[in-house]
Amino acid sequence: MSVELTDAGASRGDVLAVAREGEAVTLGPAALAAMERGAAVVASLVASEEPVYGVSTGFGALATTPIPADKRALMQKSLVRSHAAGMGPEVEREVVRATMFLRARSLSMGYSGVRPVVAERIVALLNASLTPIVPEYGSLGASGDLAPLAHCALPLLGEGTVRDAAGNLLDAGEALRAAGIEPLELGAKEGLALINGTDGILGQLSLALHDLDLLMKAADLSAAISVEALLGTDRAFAADLVGLRPQPGQRLSAANMTRILAGSEVVASHRHGDPRVQDAYSLRCAPMVNGAARDAIVYATGVADAELVSAIDNPMVLPDGRVESCGNFHGAPLGLACDLLAIAAADVGAIAERRTDRLLDPTRSMNLPPFLAEDAGVNSGMMIGQYTQAAMVAENRRLAVPASSDTVPTSAMQEDHVSMAWGAARKLRRSVANLARILAVEIVCGVRALELREPLRPAPATAAARDCLREVVPGFGVDRWLSPELEAAAGLVSSGALVDRVEREIGGLE
Repeated sequence: MSVELTDAGASRGDVLAVAREGEAVTLGPAALAAMERGAAVVASLVASEEPVYGVSTGFGALATTPIPADKRALMQKSLVRSHAAGMGPEVEREVVRATMFLRARSLSMGYSGVRPVVAERIVALLNASLTPIVPEYGSLGASGDLAPLAHCALPLLGEGTVRDAAGNLLDAGEALRAAGIEPLELGAKEGLALINGTDGILGQLSLALHDLDLLMKAADLSAAISVEALLGTDRAFAADLVGLRPQPGQRLSAANMTRILAGSEVVASHRHGDPRVQDAYSLRCAPMVNGAARDAIVYATGVADAELVSAIDNPMVLPDGRVESCGNFHGAPLGLACDLLAIAAADVGAIAERRTDRLLDPTRSMNLPPFLAEDAGVNSGMMIGQYTQAAMVAENRRLAVPASSDTVPTSAMQEDHVSMAWGAARKLRRSVANLARILAVEIVCGVRALELREPLRPAPATAAARDCLREVVPGFGVDRWLSPELEAAAGLVSSGALVDRVEREIGGLE
């Protein structure tokens, strides 16, 4: 199996397959033909006296500086070298692979004017599992991800460093020789085309969308478990009641929670004669908060899907032979989407922590022991698990502060408004990882609380979640080393294994 690049873009599934699953990549005939057409246009301009940005002129604030014909190839190589100026820790392998794949995707559409060999070399590195070292800091999302893409491009020239499939750090030139890959000799515009794109931002957004799709089902599950364990009611989630406010995400989350709670003896035990007239917001409003996050995901998915079929570069080589400068490389659409998702993740995590706190507080937990501890006082139960959860909730609130509302002018005021979208994507990754852990803490506490409601039997769905959790996390008892248990639970949440077990019991969730 392999992912074929065409002249029509790619899908989020393609990004996932290449970035995480190591799928091979091929260049289809349509992509090769499109690149040949674009390269022919650039070739016709090389000897021309007419100034063409990035072909016969410098870059950025140096766009008005003419470059002699005999120095234009060196200019392209110098561009890659000078722009590989990032600093800080290495970006994750899956992000780098997604970035490389997406740059090859954009080049394959034929609007960058590069020869097929440029995309072929990127594909060769991907298929050889050679991953360039890309530092975290350097991109402003201005002309896209200049520094990260330059670090991705440098090994194509036989320079810089890479890691192999085993994670060993290698000199790029030596790694290319061992893999039988020839270093790339850049032609006109090709250095610029390698570094002028939103691919790193888009790759991280695509991966985050996949993870959030899984986590939103887990968020509905964790909320339902807490509602059940806290002797809450499912009546607030009735379809006709929720339908009075036709927000699409809210409807889906409420339907999920209704299905998850169906058949619960715990919920049925207090359906009549309960003096409480309504539950706390953290229970009753869970579909509204989770649903709003779902709607944000729908918006961000639309942004990502449009970008996946977009040609991103500057200048663009058009089918009629024009070479025109534009601003399609600006990361604003992606930055706003990433920031919105970070806000959504923060809110979903915040309401989950409030339910966890309620489960642990004997004054509000409907007769559960303090901190769900055996012999409370001697044992602390889940007390500090909630501290850890609260710390991640607080961090996600900080990460929810938008990056895309900021700008720092660069390049002698030529690039006088930048998107900061790379920063938005980086903090989104941390937000999503935190959210998985936050939900895991709630689920560990909720399942422990449900077991304390025995002999009443939980719903089939929540019983399936309990059984799955108990395969890696022991049940109620005296205090023990808690961290490994919480990490194991987080693995079940982030991988989708917990939701998968529930869906095998009751069918697919929305």
